Amino acid sequence: MPGDNQFAVQPALNEVHMETNVMVAMRDGVRLASDIYRPAKNGSPTDGVFPVLLSSTPYSKTRADLARDASFYAAQGYVSVLQDCRGRYESDGGFTKYVAEGEDGFDTMAWLSKQPWFGGKIGTYGLSYSAHTQAAAACLNPPNLACMWMDSGGFSNAFLNACRNGGAFELRQLTWAYKEAVESPEANANPDTVKAAIEAQDIFGWFNRLPWKKGHSPLQWTPDYEDYLLDIWSRECFDDYWRQIGLCAEEYYDVFSDVPQVHMSAWYDPYSRTATDNYLALANVKKGPVSLLMGPWTHGQRAVTYSGDVDFGPSSVIDNNLEIDFNHLRMRFFDRWLKGQENGWEDAAPVKLFVMGGGSGRKNSVARLEHGGQWRSENEWPLARADNRKFYLKPGGSLAPKLSEQTHPPSSYLFDPNNPVPTVGGNISSGQPVMAAGGFNQTESEEFFGSKKPYLPLASRPDVLVFQTIPLANDVEVTGPVSVQLWISSSAVDTDFTAKLIDVYPPSVDYPEGYALNLTDGILRVKFRSSWERTELMKPGEIYQVEINLLPVSNLFAKGHRIRLDVSSSNFPRFDVNGNTGENPGTSSVRVTALNSVFHDRDRPSHVALPVIPE
Repeated sequence: MPGDNQFAVQPALNEVHMETNVMVAMRDGVRLASDIYRPAKNGSPTDGVFPVLLSSTPYSKTRADLARDASFYAAQGYVSVLQDCRGRYESDGGFTKYVAEGEDGFDTMAWLSKQPWFGGKIGTYGLSYSAHTQAAAACLNPPNLACMWMDSGGFSNAFLNACRNGGAFELRQLTWAYKEAVESPEANANPDTVKAAIEAQDIFGWFNRLPWKKGHSPLQWTPDYEDYLLDIWSRECFDDYWRQIGLCAEEYYDVFSDVPQVHMSAWYDPYSRTATDNYLALANVKKGPVSLLMGPWTHGQRAVTYSGDVDFGPSSVIDNNLEIDFNHLRMRFFDRWLKGQENGWEDAAPVKLFVMGGGSGRKNSVARLEHGGQWRSENEWPLARADNRKFYLKPGGSLAPKLSEQTHPPSSYLFDPNNPVPTVGGNISSGQPVMAAGGFNQTESEEFFGSKKPYLPLASRPDVLVFQTIPLANDVEVTGPVSVQLWISSSAVDTDFTAKLIDVYPPSVDYPEGYALNLTDGILRVKFRSSWERTELMKPGEIYQVEINLLPVSNLFAKGHRIRLDVSSSNFPRFDVNGNTGENPGTSSVRVTALNSVFHDRDRPSHVALPVIPE
């Protein structure tokens, strides 16, 4: 695991021979294109059998970084197979995001097991969608699958994380569809018409004109992408669609492959909950062994020391660090479970976390905040020694561990869905150019869509409630899941409540106004307060208790810092904006303002529950 400093660079043991576009037939006759990298000598494939590594991607098997990884493993004695997903690039069939990958993965492994060079075991690996494909296949328990390394993907439940979140829709699905439509077969086959039309669209303008309508969207020239997006956006209740293989591993945990597996993600990655939920469930029921690896990065960015505007130091990097290079780290895992090498992999602690924070707080040479951090090994997740402390929201904006003993009027604000709170960083992937992922000072700027001059702090907005502690007398580490309990009311029949956990730096020479660093956030569409399967509208003015689940985090709030919680009703364009009518904002453009209130007294003790790690 990272930080163990034991992964020296290994010289290539073999030459590499590649066979391109081997067409592998699925059970329905559709053929998937695969490039096969084999150990070779003197330009010809080496005779004999080898363990096999498989990675399936919708982003082209010829992409340079994927081909580099496959060549690396072949040179180390593996047959490495890269495959274009169904309907993508050189593969046949039609592409339907997420839900066709389970059977295709199973059938591909069955084909691999019949090849003359097959050595009896298959390992899978890959980032993001290539992790989704692994989890989907594992839900069918392929007989020759021997181990998996799932990097930032493999939905535990897409309805609760990374497609929808707290009932709201993650709009990164829109930017993903737009960017992929540009590279779709239709676009590449018609560069002067379809591709040119899509590229000519002002995606920022289109985000100002939501929801999109069928045949009248920036995806209108690629109907498959438009249909997919509008369909999944319209599905706002948890039903059989969301229970499918490829979207909801937790429905299949009992049959999920019991093989050694690594679940990997990062604190600023949209799949942080997916990785931790999968680990928690599977580590308790599988022999595995099952491991969890959580870094401080944004989606897939393990080769850099920063996330957004925040730097974590050189030890945070895996890729390109010759002591803990990512391919060598994964190869040690594969060598243990595919080649049977007794290298002690299973003797290490099953959980490796990067605890953010503790840095100098200065501005480094490239103008990023030195937030710092360090790796740490743990035996479980969540941490057994965590003290789940309640910090209560107080009138006047304080946040304190002591419950109020008096009755106070609520804190109220007017939520105008036509003027939503801009997204300033967070757990986002595929969001560019509309969204920026990672940690940032919570102040509007031209960098963030929806910001307006004079670019003031988000805390200054009248529709953002700010609650913060006094400066901390000692360091406070928060590691684990974070939840917020609110007692709320609204003038509307439905509305959203958002919560964001922030590490507030005191003023310094480099940051004379201080620095408010976003750590994690969450949202709840209130009509889902009782059930994800059915909606229940509010009675205007009635008080309800609701829970907002934030994505997990690990951060050291340094002495002198403040712990802050921001509460509002929008975080756009990270999430779609509730029109406060009870209708799905993916299908209805009707919007009305809502007067929303948060209660904080002895009988309605709104609070955030933080998993504090004792010193």
